[in-house]
Order: sequence, then structure tokens, then C-alpha cells
Amino acid sequence: MKNKAIQTEIDAWFLYQKLAEHEDDETLKSVFSQMSDIERSHAEAFAKKENLNLAALMLPSWRAKTLNAIGKLFGYDYVLGALMDTEKSISNAVISAKKKNEKEITGSDTSHVKILQSILEKQTKTAGKHLSKFESRHRSVGGNAIRAAVLGGNDGLVSNFSLVMGIAGATAGGTGILLAGLAGLLAGALSMALGEWISVKSSQELYENQMQIEMEELEANPEGEAREVALIYMAKGIPEEQARTMATEIMKHKDQAYELLVKEELGINAEELKGSAVEAAVYSFILFSVGALIPVFPFMFLEGTKAIVLSVAASAIGLFLIGGAITLFTGKNVWYSGFRQVLFGLSAAAITFGIGKLIGVSVSG
Repeated sequence: MKNKAIQTEIDAWFLYQKLAEHEDDETLKSVFSQMSDIERSHAEAFAKKENLNLAALMLPSWRAKTLNAIGKLFGYDYVLGALMDTEKSISNAVISAKKKNEKEITGSDTSHVKILQSILEKQTKTAGKHLSKFESRHRSVGGNAIRAAVLGGNDGLVSNFSLVMGIAGATAGGTGILLAGLAGLLAGALSMALGEWISVKSSQELYENQMQIEMEELEANPEGEAREVALIYMAKGIPEEQARTMATEIMKHKDQAYELLVKEELGINAEELKGSAVEAAVYSFILFSVGALIPVFPFMFLEGTKAIVLSVAASAIGLFLIGGAITLFTGKNVWYSGFRQVLFGLSAAAITFGIGKLIGVSVSG
């Protein structure tokens, strides 16, 4: 049986290789190619330790193949985000285990994102520009987008499945279930969309207000802002005199000084403000609706026990697929994650079905 650690390294080697193949920017292509070589060397070290023939093991898992397929369909930025999120979670798990066992934490335990950043910083041409580009792409797409899609569908499925089963318990699968299910779908999807719109919009307005205040401070008190810029450089390890000289130089260019203060002092990434609140709301509505439709669909054609059984079966399949999809960015076992999701979802539905049954008996009595 293939060692899990070896498989993780092989998957990373495969995905970084694909990122390199589909990257137009020569600097980033070099970064991904070097990361692929690093991951292969890790796999070789693990295989040598286990006395295994690496050549016979160099096959990507279904998870890696699925991420590659997503990259082909939607763009490889999604693969980069998911891969980075996976490496970060693995790194955190290693560090947590070492803390628990009171073992020394070393630099090798940190996320491979730092390795990528280090490689980028060593490039001779426009390193800062490429590093910013990488960080922007990693934050704006990838794992977050995949996670949002999966969790949006999960919210819709679990909440409406529980609602439908509650009504089914009270009415024995009567015609009122379809109306209740569609109402639950619409109400939940609208609520999710509005919540997403408010979340994105309020964050944008907060950041824009902070940025406006920073610009006003820059114009009203340039000397004070110059001292802040110097302190930012000093915090990065630059000697005081050199930091002051650099601050004086950058203050000659207000736009550059403003960009630095926004990023370093406020911790705001201007790229994140470009997201559309309406677009986020629409995606949230659609994703929730897709999940919420699964348990309702059988009641569009059937009634009674047959409809209930088919709804449970369809929802169980949906829950398993969602659990399996979650492993795209957690790296956990697909069967474990899938069946765990089914267990939780069916348990929630069983509770609401039982409550509905009790209410139904009480009302009819």
C-alpha cells in the first residue's frame, strides 16, 4: 500500500508540474517548476526510507486528477489556491502535533507558501511585482472559491433536507412537502445571498473609509506619515538611517507611499476591494439553491413513502459527494469524509423527522 506521506508529495509534484505547464509568466513558471522538483525530492526521500520503488509509485491520486480537471475547466488559479490551503493545513497539523508532544518546531514545519515566497524573492527581475501577483492570486481565488461552492451547496442541502423531513414526519409525505420545500429553498437562498452581499459590501465600505482616512493623513501630516513609513521599514529589519532615507525617498511619490501604508499599516489588499457584492450574492443564491433542490426534487413527481425514501437516498448521495469534495482542500480520506457527512446529515434529518412525527400525531389526536 502506498504511504500517505509519499502520496501527498507525489500529488504536490504533479500539481506544481501542471501549474508550471500552464503558466505564461516565466518567473512564476520557474517557481512552480522548482516547487515540483522539491516535492519530488521529498517523495524520493520518503520512498528511500520505506525501501520502496518510487518509479512504480509516481501516479497522482484521484484528488490530484480532479483538481487538475478543475484547472483545465476553470483556470489553474483554483488549483494553486487549493494546493496552498492543503499545504497550510498539513503544516498546521504537524506543528500542533509537535507542540502536543513537546517537540522542537523547526523551519521545515512551516507552510510551503513561504518556500514559494522565498524562491520568488530570489528571482533577479521584478521580484516584488511577481510576489505581489502570486499573493493576490492566492487570496482571491482557488481554495476559497472551491470551499465557498462546497459549503454553499452543503448549507442548502442539509437545511432543506431537515425541513423536508420534518414536514414529511408530520404529514406522512403529503402534498404540502413540495410547497414547504420550495419555500425553504427560496427563503434560505435569499437569506444567504443577502448575507453575502452585506458581508462583502460592509467590508469594502470599512476598508474604503480607512483608506480615505489614510490618504487625508498623508496629505495633512506628511512628516508624521514619513516617520510611520520609516518605522515600517525598521520593523522589517532595515537599519534606522537606511529606513529613514528610504522613507524620505518614497514620500516623494505620494501614490507609492499611500500604497505602502495601506498594505503595511492597515493590512488591506486593494485587490480584494474589486470583488462585486452583487456577484457574490448571485453565486451564493445559486449554490444554496442547487443543494436545497436535491431533497425536494422527488416530491415534484411522487408522494408518500416512495417520495420520502427517494429524497433520503438522493440527499445521502449529495451529502457523500459534498464530503468527498471537501477532501479536495483538506487532503483527508474521501470515504471517511464522505460517510461522516452522510452520518451528520441523516442524523439531523432523522431528528427533525421524529419531531415532525410527534407534532403530527399530537395535532391529529
